[in-house]
Amino acid sequence: MPNNKKEGILFGLMMVFGMAAVMYSYNLVVEGLWVTMSSTEIVINFLITMIIAFIIESFVIGPIATGVVSKLPYDKSKNWKNIIAMSTCMVTGMVLSMSVYGLVLKGMSTGIEGSSLSNYIRLIGQNFIMAYPLQLLIVGPIARWVLTTFIQNRNQTDITFSKS
Repeated sequence: MPNNKKEGILFGLMMVFGMAAVMYSYNLVVEGLWVTMSSTEIVINFLITMIIAFIIESFVIGPIATGVVSKLPYDKSKNWKNIIAMSTCMVTGMVLSMSVYGLVLKGMSTGIEGSSLSNYIRLIGQNFIMAYPLQLLIVGPIARWVLTTFIQNRNQTDITFSKS
C-alpha cells in the first residue's frame, strides 16, 4: 500500500487506468456503443472517462472509503483484510458514481430506453459483477506489485544512496 502522497497518486493512477480501461471496454461492448461510436470518439471519451474517474476516486470516493474502512470493526493488522475492505468500499463507490457517468454518456450517444432509474440500477449490477472481481483478482494485485516492486524499491534505493 502507498506510504506517502506521491506513491498514493501513482497507485491511484495505476488503479484508475486499469479499472477504467477494462470497464470502459466492457461497457462499450455490453451497451453496443462500440458500433455507434467512431474510433476518435472512443479514444476521446476514454480519456475523459479516465480524468473523471481519477478525480472521483481521489477527491470523493477515496476519502469516503478510507473513513469507512477505518471505522469497520476488523483486525487491521491483517493486510489482506485491509485490501478486501478498501477494495469493497472503493468498487462500490466507484460503481455507483461511474454508472451515473455511463448512463449520461449512453444518453448523449444513443439515447436511453425506459426509465433512467431502472437503467441505472441495471448498470450498477452489470458493472459491479465485473468491477469487483477485476479489482480484487487482477488490477489490484498488479498495481500493488508494481508499487512495491518498482516504486517503493526505487524510493528505498534513493534513500540509501542519499544517506551515503
